[in-house]
Amino acid sequence: MPFTSKQGLSGNALKLIAILSMTLDHIGRYLFPQFHFLRVLGRLALPIFAYMIAEGCRYTRNPKKYLLTILAVAILCQSAFFLATGSLYQCILVTFTLSILLIQSLDRSPLGVALVWLGVIFFCVGLPMLPHTDFAVDYGFWGVLLPVIIYLGRDPRERLLLTAGGLVLLALSFSGLTQWFSLLALPLLALYNGRRGKWRMKYFFYVYYPLHLTVIYGIRLLL
Repeated sequence: MPFTSKQGLSGNALKLIAILSMTLDHIGRYLFPQFHFLRVLGRLALPIFAYMIAEGCRYTRNPKKYLLTILAVAILCQSAFFLATGSLYQCILVTFTLSILLIQSLDRSPLGVALVWLGVIFFCVGLPMLPHTDFAVDYGFWGVLLPVIIYLGRDPRERLLLTAGGLVLLALSFSGLTQWFSLLALPLLALYNGRRGKWRMKYFFYVYYPLHLTVIYGIRLLL
């Protein structure tokens, strides 16, 4: 059973903060690239979502359904993105689908684990090396690995320390300083009380991602 407390921030509250951060990040990326502070504020999203993905893998009653749900939304978003832009750049939901696949592979035989991990590494590292393609996975292999690292924590304190370590490794894989601001999410994650929250918002989170990108991309076309 997860650690729970009436104080602090629920999973829903953290996800709403992450959604706001993600939305500001995408507004800065696609509409106002001159406002770099929007990208800085957007660094809070990945750590929170990665932490919640790890929590989802730990406590889900139906691992297969959890994986297939994220995969289905990822395919929907990726298909729409490709039709709109022609780009093979893979969205964050593809990243998290791979994360869940790696986490669930840990219960397999050693051969099964090896095959899944080699497949994911090839997808994240090998395919982007092909010539004449813009194929890449959002946040790369270290982004895929972040929820896996968090998942290995045995208690909230250990998970928070592993989150910090994973974020440092991720930031080191990027040039520039922007990604280091993701460490600012740690105080928020430290306030996580282990509760989901009063309202069932799971499907809202699944719908919001493609919906907000559609709105932002539509505004970009109008501008």
